[in-house]
Amino acid sequence: MQRRDFFKKAGVASLALGTGTVGIKTVRADTTYKWKMVTTWPKNFPGLGTGANRLAALIGEMSGGRIRVKVYGAKELVPAFEVFDAVAQGTAEMGHGAAYYWKGKNEAAQFFSTVPFGMTAQERNGWLYYGGGLTFWTELYARFGLVPAPAGNTGVQMGGWFNKEIRGVADLAGLKMRIPGLGGEVLKRAGGTPVNLPGGELFTALQSGTIDATEWVGPYNDLAFGLYKAAKYYYYPGFHEPGTTLEAIINQAAFEALPADLQSIVLNACEVVNQDMQAEYTARNPVALRTLIEKHGVAMRPYPDEVLIKLHRLSREVVSEIAEKDGFSRKVYASYRKFLDQAKAWSNLSELAYLRARNLG
Repeated sequence: MQRRDFFKKAGVASLALGTGTVGIKTVRADTTYKWKMVTTWPKNFPGLGTGANRLAALIGEMSGGRIRVKVYGAKELVPAFEVFDAVAQGTAEMGHGAAYYWKGKNEAAQFFSTVPFGMTAQERNGWLYYGGGLTFWTELYARFGLVPAPAGNTGVQMGGWFNKEIRGVADLAGLKMRIPGLGGEVLKRAGGTPVNLPGGELFTALQSGTIDATEWVGPYNDLAFGLYKAAKYYYYPGFHEPGTTLEAIINQAAFEALPADLQSIVLNACEVVNQDMQAEYTARNPVALRTLIEKHGVAMRPYPDEVLIKLHRLSREVVSEIAEKDGFSRKVYASYRKFLDQAKAWSNLSELAYLRARNLG
């Protein structure tokens, strides 16, 4: 089911995109649907957790209270990495997380979150909504009785926190780093050891030496976790997550039990939050970065070109191998690659060219 076509056919009143209340007229019914949403994030965590809260509130507002969604942070109802199964099994009607956490279900799921050296947030939205990406995503999750929807994006992330400087490729050897998804596999190929930990465990693991380094999101979230207290060097850019799509996971049976207007409301609310979260990170990250540098004395470091070139080559190997796993993965990758190539041609003439021009002043 192509989401754009679904929205158009649903006949829903127009939405006012933004952080304020979104008004919509619906015919009230006697039935009230009470849903649970489980998330991979700590309860009320800035940006990610509050994004899930905003989605739940928006669904309630837009439905006139006909759907009431209660949000549970990681470990409140289920552990962070059991969200997918909990929604598939009906323990909760909805989840909020990121598709790369579920690569054990199907490795192609990672294409629907982020790809190292791949699409930015704007390009990903183009592929998902208008390039066929969401159709493939829906096809994959239907195997598990789920309906996916983009529900947030962090934009380009930071490269991570390290307790030693990365001067060359040799410094990655033996490095124990929290880094999920395809980025973790790239690090492994470079000689490091990827570790997948939920966000709530990062500070303790880094401070105790269980891991040598960690990526999380960016200044806004990293400041909130106090990661600057546990590591000295802050690297950029986030080659591994250039525009990470977060997801709403919806139990298909629960979704299909809703009348058509409420189905539309749920999906439209996801789209609003998908756009809103990126706007929030664009606003919050610069302020948090200044705090990290000026108040906490964080040492900023760019990844050396030698390291980025090596990681880029390894990334192409990793992604190509996953694409050859099965017929479905090949189709997804072919679609992703085609859209990325055409998006790069335009981005180089638009955003990249403009940013270079702006920085000349």
